[in-house]
Parts: sequence; C-alpha cells; structure tokens
Amino acid sequence: MYFKDIIAQQETIERLVQYAQNGTVPHAMLFTGPEGVGKLQTAIAFARYMLCRDRGNGADSCGHCPSCVKMDKLVHPDLHFVYPVINKSKSAGRSTISDDEISPWREIVLENHYFGFEEWLSAIDAENKQARIFVTESESINEKLSLKSVEGGYKIVIIWHAEKMKVECANSLLKLLEEPPAGTVFILTTDSPELLLETIVSRTQRIEFKRLPQKEIMEKLTGPGYLLDPETAQKIAHLSAGSWLKAIDTLRINTESEEFLNYFIQFMRLTYARRLKDLKEWSETIASNGREWQKRFLQYCQRMIRENFISNFGRPELNYMTESERQFSVKFAPFVNENNIIGLMETLSDAQRDIEQNVNSKMVFFDLSLKTIMLMKQ
Repeated sequence: MYFKDIIAQQETIERLVQYAQNGTVPHAMLFTGPEGVGKLQTAIAFARYMLCRDRGNGADSCGHCPSCVKMDKLVHPDLHFVYPVINKSKSAGRSTISDDEISPWREIVLENHYFGFEEWLSAIDAENKQARIFVTESESINEKLSLKSVEGGYKIVIIWHAEKMKVECANSLLKLLEEPPAGTVFILTTDSPELLLETIVSRTQRIEFKRLPQKEIMEKLTGPGYLLDPETAQKIAHLSAGSWLKAIDTLRINTESEEFLNYFIQFMRLTYARRLKDLKEWSETIASNGREWQKRFLQYCQRMIRENFISNFGRPELNYMTESERQFSVKFAPFVNENNIIGLMETLSDAQRDIEQNVNSKMVFFDLSLKTIMLMKQ
C-alpha cells in the first residue's frame, strides 16, 4: 500500500508527508473517521514511507529499497500490527494476541487493501464470538518496543479498531503512549473515537478522515479494474455515502441484482398472497445459500423497500434503480407506504442481524415471511 493507492485524502497525506520530511512526526496519532475511507490504508502507506530508505524528498515511498520489499509482504521487523482477535487461548494466564493471527491478517490486507470489520471476523472464523484486543497484547507490545529497532530507524505500531481494546489493555498502554521509547510511533485507527478512553485520546494527535467525494468514487469505478459505465458508477457512488467499502458492497450487490430481484419479486408476491407452503420452500431456497450471500440479499431487500417508498413521491431523480427494478416498482411501490415502511425496514434489519449471529437461516427467513405478510396488508 502506497500513498498513490489511497482514494482521495490528499490533504491528510500531504500533512503526513510534511511531518516525515520535517522530522516532526507525532509519537502517537489517532486516525478517526467513518468506516471505509482509508484510515488503515493510510496508516500502512505512512509506515512504509517512514521506513523507506530511499524516499528522499519524494511524495511517496521508493518501492525498491530493502524496506519497501519487506513492506510488500508486510514482514518488516520494525512494523507491528495490533487488531481485534477472538480469544482461542486455552491458557488462563494468556489470551490470544494479534501475532497469533498474523497469517490471515497479512492475507486480507494484501489481497483486499480496503476491507471491513465483518470481513476480518469471517477471515478468523469468529462466528458469533466477540473480537477484542486483550490485556496480553499490551505485554507483547511492551516486549517488542523494549528492543532496539532492527533496521535502525523508526519502530511503528498500528492499532486497528483501537476502540476494541479492553480497559485493562488500554490502561496498560497509557504510559507507553505518553512516553514511548525513542523513535517509536503509534498510529491508532477507529471508526468510533467516543468509545476510547479519554486518557487514550488525550495522549494522541487526532487526524480526521473525511468521507470520500462522489466524484472520486466515480473516477475509481470507471477506471482500471472496474470500468463501469458512468451511470452505474454514479448510482453506486451516490449509495456509498462517501465510503469505498460501501461502494464495493453496493457493486457486489449490483452484479447480483438480477438474481436478487427475482427472489425479491417472489418474496413480495408470495407474502401478499399469503401462500405459506410456497413461502416455506422459498425460505429453504434462500437458506441454502451461504451466510454472506444471505446478508447481501437482505441488504438488497432493504434497498428495494426504501427505493419503492421514495418512488411514491414522484421524484425520479431521487431513485436509483435498474430498468428491471423500475418496471416491477410501477405496480409494487404503492404497497410500501407510511403505515408499513418502518416495520418492513426493521424486520429486514432484524433478520440480517440474526443471520450475522448465526441463527438458523430457515427459521430466520420463514419468520421474516410471516412478519412481512402482516406488514404488506397495512
């Protein structure tokens, strides 16, 4: 990950480059902002830049020095990652630490660049367990930073989703953040700074990351690797709410939209007709797909309900539907109204939550069907 790979955030990148060139890098920084705007990616690119041996006065890392070669595989000995994990340790005195999951971490960072917390939980087979940064992690960090830099430069610690630190871990890191060993830089990233201890926040320099402009997202989607047509790119950029992660999720849903639309139409027609036997079969068909697919389908259903409700206001410029979706909505939209819109959205959201928590899929979708039957008659 280089600065050139970061979408937008140019102002922040220039600020970080200036820190490095002037030798005024803060010993502890807090990268905050919405999910999917490049906080972790910028932290890694900045670490590469600080560790690069041949960057000179350039605006990015050289890409060929021994340090950059190590960074290509995230194996630089002076860069340490901390991230939430599931406690798989059977020892009462030691919890799981980030190093125990370093292989899936390197794989997901190098393959995806931009990824979300849910993807990380899936990569470590978290199921419905809670991922945290445990107190043993602080002991590991202390041990690593007590040693000299292997390559004689900075020692950098990136803490991803710092708000997931248990209180004991956060308290153990306070002194390190206040008086770190010489040449040590901490970069904490979080989507929810309000969940961090105030004592942690006060010991860091806060750097805010803005939502990505729609124009930047459109340019990325119409460029190499995606090559979307401008209309589709504009639609996805609008739905992304300034998050590249949401743009990617929407793109994935967009490629599945015809399949999802067919299942959605079946669902709405069967619930309206109260055909319980057919709904049971429909539920079993949906449940036969993987959980990630099921979650995307439920996200699609929520989008379609929202779009159909909006279409009732006669403002086509506010709608973002394909031609097939529009054709179905002509007759369907009136059934989504102020009497049931909140109930439909909450019911679909609850179903998505249940799927994420590994509740039996057949039960989830049949229960969803029964609740939707009642709502569609309102």
